[in-house]
Amino acid sequence: THMRLGLGVGANDAEAVLRALPSIALRYQAHDASARSLARWCQGRSEFAQVLHPALADAPGHAQWAALCDPEGLGQPGRAAGLFSVMVDARYDSARVDAFCDALQLFKLGYSWGGPMSLVVPYELQGMRAGWPAHLAPGTLVRFSVGLEDAVDLQADLGQAVVHAFQ
Repeated sequence: THMRLGLGVGANDAEAVLRALPSIALRYQAHDASARSLARWCQGRSEFAQVLHPALADAPGHAQWAALCDPEGLGQPGRAAGLFSVMVDARYDSARVDAFCDALQLFKLGYSWGGPMSLVVPYELQGMRAGWPAHLAPGTLVRFSVGLEDAVDLQADLGQAVVHAFQ
């Protein structure tokens, strides 16, 4: 059963998890701080119609996040990790969005969220959903997983990709 269902965990995998646990709070804090910084930077860019990050007051779901992540009711919500998305303005077609993602040098294309390296993935929501979600601006969704690279370097990478693809 273990062989067929994949329930067995290798000793090296268990060791890697145990070795990483002591630093998880520090890594989570770093992911969160960098993601918030980059999300705020993206808010100031006209190429992005909307920035989706729960810590941003105008993001859909912010009130729910703030309530759930402030369990002691101190008015100081906790962290939000390193994942955020942008809606690229609808005036840019999928080829320009792909050019933006391809121009990124520190952000690699990929789906494995929460790791030490930053990742990006564009999504064509029109093909994934029957209707357009009311809380999203029109455009193409691009999801970022912010790794442990320096936030200044990641912002510079986003900036050069914006210039390359959208200007």
